[in-house]
Amino acid sequence: MAKHKIIMTGGGSAGHVTPNLALIPTLEKEDFEVQYIGTADGIERKIIGQEGIKYHVISSGKLRRYFDIKNFTDPFRVIKGIFEAKRIIKREKPDIVFSKGGFVAVPVVLGAFFNRVPVVSHESDLTPGLANKIALPYSTKVCLTFPETMEHVKKRKAVLTGTPIRKELLEGSRLKGLNYCGFSKDKPVLLIIGGSLGSKKINDIVRKNIATLLEKYQIIHICGRNNLDNSLALENYKQFEYVSDELPDLLNCADIVVSRAGANVIFELLALKKPNLLIPLSKKSSRGDQILNAKSFEKKGYSLVLEEEELDDKSFIEKLGDLYEDRNKYIAAMRKSELQNAVDKIVEVIKTSIKK
Repeated sequence: MAKHKIIMTGGGSAGHVTPNLALIPTLEKEDFEVQYIGTADGIERKIIGQEGIKYHVISSGKLRRYFDIKNFTDPFRVIKGIFEAKRIIKREKPDIVFSKGGFVAVPVVLGAFFNRVPVVSHESDLTPGLANKIALPYSTKVCLTFPETMEHVKKRKAVLTGTPIRKELLEGSRLKGLNYCGFSKDKPVLLIIGGSLGSKKINDIVRKNIATLLEKYQIIHICGRNNLDNSLALENYKQFEYVSDELPDLLNCADIVVSRAGANVIFELLALKKPNLLIPLSKKSSRGDQILNAKSFEKKGYSLVLEEEELDDKSFIEKLGDLYEDRNKYIAAMRKSELQNAVDKIVEVIKTSIKK
């Protein structure tokens, strides 16, 4: 029988689930029985379902900062979710709950609090998201990704850990990646990745300038679900809606990367020492967390940043050229970073937070 039981939560986007996946192998090695609480139709159910982990369903609503008709019904779903989570936690008797944020986490954290079960939360972004802001008072410890976030959390709760990265991402093969795409070894590889849903802005600018880009690079374009352009069947240009098993190899074979600036992906690029051009989501379509993440990485010398408002053909091609020319400078800065893989640090926080 396992020594300890942990219930994990987090969902709404892949960014709130994949860090949990990175922790699970180490937790199991440390003799934890792992269970998960999520929603019935969230992305977390699909991702966790593939891992064969016991999954509990609760209802939850999205907590929005903007007006939406669902703002009238979702608070009731959150309240229902709190009672459901409280019941599950009372029945399963976990030693600890680990929350990765996202709107499903709020009922679970409160359910744990009402059962007097300690909670460790993890905040990926530079400023806490709304769900984590609500969860903070009920968390025993809060693991943080950026040093700057320490200002937003009470000192006695805050622990700077970085973000957990799946071990298999660090074990990719450059040769396998090149072979998978049918690429040669003697031309640089540009990888474009726009987050789990893809990015129309990034996809459009790449495709518009594809002829110019192909003069210099072989291109791997991960463009998001339903975003393939079948009219572009070009040599040295490979499109994928989504990549799972081959992602470590594709990342490994990239010389430079263009990406959004979600915390998970930029920390993966840091761990892999991949020079990157970040195009953060603008404030018009987000709360601005990606802009802060990108600026933090730019300041440390890990990334080159191009704001969405300044994105055009000329700026895109020029910035990519600068990134490729200075790639060794970025790699050297990333090698000096103390914010490396956080799995062991976070598991240690979990272990020490269990009630003695």
